[in-house]
Amino acid sequence: MATASDDSPPVHPMTFDRELQRFDTAMQQLMAGELLVSYRDSAVPRTLVPAIDYAIAGEGKRIRPILVYRAAAVIADGAPPALDYAALALELVHTYSLIHDDLPAMDDDDLRRGRPTLHRAFNEATAILVGDGLQVQAFSMITQAPGLTSEQRVEMIARLSEASGFSGMVGGQYRDMEATGTDLDLDELQAMHAMKTGALIRAAVALGGIAAGGTSQQLQSLDAYAQHIGLAFQVIDDILDVESDSATLGKTGGKDEAAHKATYVSLLGLDGARAEAGRLLDAALAAMDALGSRADPLREVARFIVARKH
Repeated sequence: MATASDDSPPVHPMTFDRELQRFDTAMQQLMAGELLVSYRDSAVPRTLVPAIDYAIAGEGKRIRPILVYRAAAVIADGAPPALDYAALALELVHTYSLIHDDLPAMDDDDLRRGRPTLHRAFNEATAILVGDGLQVQAFSMITQAPGLTSEQRVEMIARLSEASGFSGMVGGQYRDMEATGTDLDLDELQAMHAMKTGALIRAAVALGGIAAGGTSQQLQSLDAYAQHIGLAFQVIDDILDVESDSATLGKTGGKDEAAHKATYVSLLGLDGARAEAGRLLDAALAAMDALGSRADPLREVARFIVARKH
């Protein structure tokens, strides 16, 4: 079994060029109104379009779309067009969540992806409505993704709904707000982040696997992997919030400590948090054993998540 301390070379973001180029092309088609579902429809208020463009044009890490493509590649050769729709759906839900998280009623942040947050660039009401619209648009993307069976569409929508809703991201955000200023133990912290951060990462891997026609056993292996990298992603976020500045992060650094939020660093210290990230990486790599060398692209993503600096 591979471990976090093995001799694998460090993963550079450029490794993901193929997936990022494909996703960027799909995003440009969405923004240009060339896909089946378009927010440039004549019924959409013209004055709302610039805010939508601003929201989805920001440069993020695109981890979730990358996971969609790579999970599918583990299951089958080729890259069906449906993957672009699934990748866009994940990114739209993620972007909506960031817009709402940044609002004054929640994290009250001024910086996201290196630019003013949407409510600062426009206004709060516009930010709320754009977030609402992006969430709905995401599910519409899946309904119109080409080449899927009805069963695949239903399962993908069910996975994304669960990951986005009260038992996933929304519930996790509420737990995070409720826990601010209180003491959480490690189990409680992990349960919160399995919902807030981990659920959407699990959904990304699941949607790629489902679109590629994965078997129940293959999807179970993918889900075990995704559970571990979802938590690892949050551990590294907590470390970077302490160690990196706002310019590097593209968002305000040090906010968790200032808000008295429980984090992996506050519970375990920096060394303990790094050790936890390594443990989760080992577990994610082990979950891929049953899938053999075809899972190497996902192993690479796991290593990148733990090695990233922003």
